[in-house]
Amino acid sequence: MAKNKVLRVVTLHMKAAEAGPANVGKDLGPLGINLMEFCRRYNALTADRRGHVVPAVVTVYEDRAFDVTVKQPTTASLIRQAAGLAGGSPRPGHQSGGVVTTAQLREVAAAKLPDLNTGDLDQAVKIVAGTARSMGLTIVD
Repeated sequence: MAKNKVLRVVTLHMKAAEAGPANVGKDLGPLGINLMEFCRRYNALTADRRGHVVPAVVTVYEDRAFDVTVKQPTTASLIRQAAGLAGGSPRPGHQSGGVVTTAQLREVAAAKLPDLNTGDLDQAVKIVAGTARSMGLTIVD
């Protein structure tokens, strides 16, 4: 049986396993999908990634059915965990938010590689390093 026509595709960034109708209602409520069913699916898919912000791609069809696909945690979330930080700098470029090593960046790049637009680990490290610099972190060898 063929799928119905796609009504909309929505990407949400939420903390893993912490989705609730109050969190997603303003984004998904107007589309008419069952919010509790979405929350149950998202929380089940992301239960092993607690502590990270995990993007979810929600495809909504005309008959109000939907599919949920989760991606790797955000790069910033992975960097914060690898460096042991609560967040980045309040003023990037003016004030350092912490220090991250090249080895930590390589570890984050390896985890994030399936979602990046490159297959080369060295290029992926450069992408992750750019995110770290945007967060106000200092990169050391």
